[in-house]
Amino acid sequence: MKITITKEQLATLDRVSFNGNIHIVDTLPKLDMAITKLKEHNTLGFDTETRPSFKKGISHSVALMQISTLTDCYLIRINKIGMPSTLRMFLEDGTITKVGLSLKDDFGVIHKGYDAEMSGFVDLQKIVPTFNIADASLQKIYAILFDKRISKGQRLSNWEADTLSGAQQEYAAIDAWACLKIYQYLNSGNFIPTESKYVVNENED
Repeated sequence: MKITITKEQLATLDRVSFNGNIHIVDTLPKLDMAITKLKEHNTLGFDTETRPSFKKGISHSVALMQISTLTDCYLIRINKIGMPSTLRMFLEDGTITKVGLSLKDDFGVIHKGYDAEMSGFVDLQKIVPTFNIADASLQKIYAILFDKRISKGQRLSNWEADTLSGAQQEYAAIDAWACLKIYQYLNSGNFIPTESKYVVNENED
């Protein structure tokens, strides 16, 4: 038995929206306030965004780091404030669980520009197979669990823009928030794989 959702099924779902608070963190005082608030939580959602490159051999450093609770997402503009010691220590704090997806990619981009030793991170791609979920993308995992579709329309937008648009802000917030929501739901024991409507028998492939 495995659980998977097709592109056709995904396309029929309503789009998810983020109804929490989005905080733009682009100064050191704002970062200090954000870290103080985030440290009040034991588990957080995590993601990064990097300006896309459309030329072979050219890549960019991480531009945005999203860290989210269930109600508040902090969009930390790394391209503007860099990697201050307060943020580095937070990322290296193994007592705070930070949940992301495909973290190897995030870590690779971060290490390229900053020498932070990431600690306390959980990768959803290593968890979902234990629930018979065969899909590895955030969009599909979220759809399987919550019957909502995460829009990827802003993925290739300019994350180093002077001002992030409302659409960019919501997209970025949802990616980090969704990681946390998935993690908490799977750990709650409320998801029963055999009862999922997206179950596919192996011989149906």
